[in-house]
Amino acid sequence: MTENKFIIGTAPDSWGVWFADDPKQTPWERFLDEVVAAGYKWIELGPYGYLPNDPARLAEELKARDLKVSAGTVFTAFHRGRDQWEEAWEPARKVAELTAAVGGEHIVVIPAMWRDDVTGEAVESGELSAEQWDSLFKGHDELGRRLQEQFGLKQQFHSHADSHVENQTDIERLLQNTDPGLLTLCLDTGHAEYGGASSVDLIRKYPERIGYLHLKQINPDILAKVRAENKTWAQANLDGVMTEPPTGLPDLNEVILEVEKLDRPVFGIVE
Repeated sequence: MTENKFIIGTAPDSWGVWFADDPKQTPWERFLDEVVAAGYKWIELGPYGYLPNDPARLAEELKARDLKVSAGTVFTAFHRGRDQWEEAWEPARKVAELTAAVGGEHIVVIPAMWRDDVTGEAVESGELSAEQWDSLFKGHDELGRRLQEQFGLKQQFHSHADSHVENQTDIERLLQNTDPGLLTLCLDTGHAEYGGASSVDLIRKYPERIGYLHLKQINPDILAKVRAENKTWAQANLDGVMTEPPTGLPDLNEVILEVEKLDRPVFGIVE
């Protein structure tokens, strides 16, 4: 890894890429070329299947553009019970295998949302029972262990709007009940702000658990309206709740200053 303390990169979702294959999305070759034109050196893989799945082909495309991979991304729903393990592991294994093969060191792990990310309709309760929380904790510890032992990768848990790990209390509960050696945070500044969590406070309280960052901002005026009208994450995005720095919250200068105090390499992926 580079010796820079704060390593800036980007990801396909900054180009509106959410799916492996969608004709409305930016073609992967153009994405890589535009990443280079924008001056980035590091990228995330994005949805599995968007970039070439063959490690040799992907490595060739990256080398031709002098790009490196920071992380892959997987999705989980461990709160739903043990039967979710195999459902999560097979796609996670594929992503981990590709990530490790091209030199990545991290897997960003996103929990399932309790509202449909397209329609916004509730697909389950927004609250977890004690048993469901326990299942979630154990599932992520096991995932972190397997990623580490089989691929040498680090699990970076990404709290998410309209998921069961969204606000400060949720995030702290997760950190207090999982193994620090198996799970650290992908602190997404936009999702944290959306959920009412303080990125700066989390960095100060849990410095050893900050393993990775996604950098973005929330429009506070639109967020207030979203909260007042109880809108879903899907609706909030259509309303433009995400905004370009420096017009939103949190103050990224404050976040970056706190990260630099950690005095160790940390990725900051611009989204």
